[in-house]
Amino acid sequence: MADYADLKGLNDAVLHPMSIPAADQSNPMFVSRGRGVTVYDQAGKAYLDGMGGLWCVNVGHGREEVNEAIRQQLDKIAYFNTFGELSNEPSVRLAARIKSMLAPEGAGKVFFSLGGSDAVETALKLSRQFWRASGQPTKTRFISLKHAYHGVHFGGTSLNGTPSFKEAYGPLVPGCSQVDNPFPYRNPWSADPDELGRICADILDREIDFLGPQNVAAFIAEPIQGAGGVIVPPANYWPLVRSVCTKHDVLLIADEVVTGFGRSGCLFGARGWGVKPDIHCFAKGLTAGYVPLGATAVSARIAAAFDQPPPGGFVAHGYTYSGHPLACAAGLAALEIVERENLVDNAATVGAYLLERLKPLEDRYAHLGEARGKGLMLALDLVADKRSREPVNPASGYSDRLAADCQRNGVIVRPVGAKIILSPPLTFSTENADALVAALDGAFSRVELAAKAA
Repeated sequence: MADYADLKGLNDAVLHPMSIPAADQSNPMFVSRGRGVTVYDQAGKAYLDGMGGLWCVNVGHGREEVNEAIRQQLDKIAYFNTFGELSNEPSVRLAARIKSMLAPEGAGKVFFSLGGSDAVETALKLSRQFWRASGQPTKTRFISLKHAYHGVHFGGTSLNGTPSFKEAYGPLVPGCSQVDNPFPYRNPWSADPDELGRICADILDREIDFLGPQNVAAFIAEPIQGAGGVIVPPANYWPLVRSVCTKHDVLLIADEVVTGFGRSGCLFGARGWGVKPDIHCFAKGLTAGYVPLGATAVSARIAAAFDQPPPGGFVAHGYTYSGHPLACAAGLAALEIVERENLVDNAATVGAYLLERLKPLEDRYAHLGEARGKGLMLALDLVADKRSREPVNPASGYSDRLAADCQRNGVIVRPVGAKIILSPPLTFSTENADALVAALDGAFSRVELAAKAA
């Protein structure tokens, strides 16, 4: 391992994603290896991984089954393109597996890319092409939710519902708009979940009416909003949204980049609400983060629309690394582990336990407004005032101080503005959950004491 000082010097060459380059970066942490739910820094110190890499290391770090699948494929061929009639065995096997998993939703075909942003961009382009191929070329507009996060390409950025993810990159793609999201903790309408779900579904209904159904291609949403704060909608919201989209003949796109393959405690987030989307976007848990891969699964109805001569039948979209053999081999191995070890149920069980353990902290600490989540995707909502539920000022660095305290004590969590987000591997145990809660409990105590002493 290189000397830490040398690595810090090399780190100066990197423009880090989702970072503030002007901020203090004098003590970067270099993650050198991982095993199970634990990662280790350059000095060999162990940390409990409360981030799951970044929502994605569902099967845990260092799984030999995934590593061996990659090695075996590497010994055959590392890469060849899948354009036209070219293909490879891992990609067709993985596509067939995803289609089989989505049989209840009526999946038709799977398009591979490199990650979540690619998967969303693919969904948007194929949506427009579907309507053009179906003789309705005016259906080009997209609607998303406030607090939505749909990646970093221009399409996804234009549909993001948080200004900080988009304000530096305008002008953005025209024909994109956001409607109010069903946020039980913060909304101006109702504390009753069912009423809130009906109100927000009606807002979408009226937005489509206002724009004209003949102009709207699709509504896209995360089954549970992730980066926006782990916002779990009322149980009636997604079924109502499905009805609205069906009524107006608007495609429903489920951005399952985070929720796909078990994180929410259901195999697919939308399925957890009893809903069948027209398009699914996947990444993250698809390969458990071992090799980058994204996928967009379209319904049989959409796939059939491309079964015609060009131009309608020419899919003029693709990536050099679509169906990458190593990534698809990793995906097959990762999904096998998810199913064999019943990690979906584990996410539901351990996630419920973790949330139950976090809830008492709401009464214990002045700046913890709400602990919420579903499965192993949870958030701690940090407030300046519990009555008004006003968030702490993100510029105050409060969430950063909490995360830094946890890290000093061997636990990694993710600070995002006025929130702490938790997304550990789906292999997490109740003992791991106890350790995570203990670290957070201590962090809140020490940070609040330091604030009082200042």
